Order: sequence, then structure tokens, then C-alpha cells
Amino acid sequence: MPVHRSGTARRGPLTAAGILLSSLALVLGSTGTSGAADTPSRDIPPRGSATLGMGVAAHDGVGGLPRDTRAVQTEGVDTSSHNGNVAWPTLWNTGVKWAYVKSTEGTYYNNPYFPQQYNGSYDAGMIRGAYHFATPDTTGGAAQADYFVDHGGGWSRDGRTLPGALDIEWNPYGAACYGKSAAGMVGWIRDFVNEYRTRTGREPVIYTATSWWSQCTGNSAAFGSTDPLWIARYNTDPGALPAGWDYYTMWQYTSSGPTVGDHSRFNGAYDRLQALANG
Repeated sequence: MPVHRSGTARRGPLTAAGILLSSLALVLGSTGTSGAADTPSRDIPPRGSATLGMGVAAHDGVGGLPRDTRAVQTEGVDTSSHNGNVAWPTLWNTGVKWAYVKSTEGTYYNNPYFPQQYNGSYDAGMIRGAYHFATPDTTGGAAQADYFVDHGGGWSRDGRTLPGALDIEWNPYGAACYGKSAAGMVGWIRDFVNEYRTRTGREPVIYTATSWWSQCTGNSAAFGSTDPLWIARYNTDPGALPAGWDYYTMWQYTSSGPTVGDHSRFNGAYDRLQALANG
């Protein structure tokens, strides 16, 4: 699938006044509505390059390996264009039974490796789904849900397709909360969730980190009773969960696992994973 990129405007020569105004605009534009704590702290990557959990280690740190909870869990992974063509049989043979594949970002990007990753995981025997990296500062939640469904993020009752996942986390391109107030962010997520439900009949999985959710939604409890939680924390346990959720459905516990890096655990046995796929 092609990668969609916006054009670049032609620039004329800069005057001293123009440089001053451009610098001032950059400073003002980076703060968003959440103040200084919302400013980016590293180089800005190119649009489309965001991946599930790319800000987790930088913001929440990395702890030890997950503890043995004695609960039955099912191993999974997530992939994006950074992984290229994935060795799905290798992952299957090491016990990975499910996968989420990045499909879209905003309304401007499709993962060019999506067919190999999405179909390849299925062909290897896995239950798989697609995820969307949200950019709430570019277009509305409903528009991004439509773009996601139209580019691989739909759902079918075939027993092997998971509901789509909304990746809502730190903004890799600017202010952490995308320049939105807590109420504005909750409204954006609600618009995405409602449109996805209308288009597919399913509630999307919400992927997030507790610290981001607290900072950027005011720790909203609005989705805990309806949308499965995929929590991100690279430590010995998932830690405190966002408000509204009494338990997590999935836990991304590392970005340095075998073969693809990002590994997660479904909080249940394989038959419960099948139940989630079946709706």
C-alpha cells in the first residue's frame, strides 16, 4: 500500500524579522494546552513512523522482567512497518498466538507492510487484528475511525479477527496531549469509539499507558465499562490501571522481545482470546 505524504510548501528567503517570528511561533506552538510538561523532549520523527508504545520507555522507564503471576496468559506481538516482512512461523513456533498490526495513522498513512503482516500472521495460525495510531491534532476522531476501517481496520466474525485497537499515547511529533484539554481528548476518543462501533458493531480495544491517560484525559473513567484495555508498561507488573478499568485485557510488557521486539500477554487462556475475536 502507498504511504501518503503531504506536500512541502516552497519557501522564500528569510529576513531577520521572519526568523524571529518563526522562532516565536515554534515556541508557542509546542506548548499545547497542558503547559510546559506537554512539550516534546526529543527530535521529531517523520509522520507515519509512530509505533505502538514508542513513548513508553522514555516516559515510564523500563523495569525488570514480568513476574510469574500463576495466571493463564496467552503471548502476542504487535508490528509496524519498522518490522518489515515478519517471520511469522518463527513467532508461532515460540508460542505467539495473536498479533496486532499497524494499519493506519491519522488520515494520511497506511503501513506498506500491512498485507504481509496481517495476512502472514493469519496464515501462520494466529488470531490477528489491526491497530490505528491516533493523531488527535490532525483530524477528528470519527474521521480517523472511518479511515482506519476503510484501510484494514475492520472486523469480521470469522473467529480469527480481533476488534480494531486505538493506540492513544504520547505524541511523537509534538505536544504530548496533542494540544487538547482533558475534556477535548475524551471527546476525541469518544468520537472515534462511537464511529468504530457504528461501522463494525464492535467496541475497539484501547491501548494506552496509565501515566499518559492520567495526564491527557484527566484519568477519565468514561471507557472502562465498554472498551477492552491494552495497557503498556515495561516492568514486572502492569501497575495501576487507568480509571474505570478493574482489569486489563492485554499487557504490552516489553519492546525488546524476540523476533519483533514488542510482546504482550493476553489476560486469559486461548479460548478467552477466541471469545474476544468472536465478539
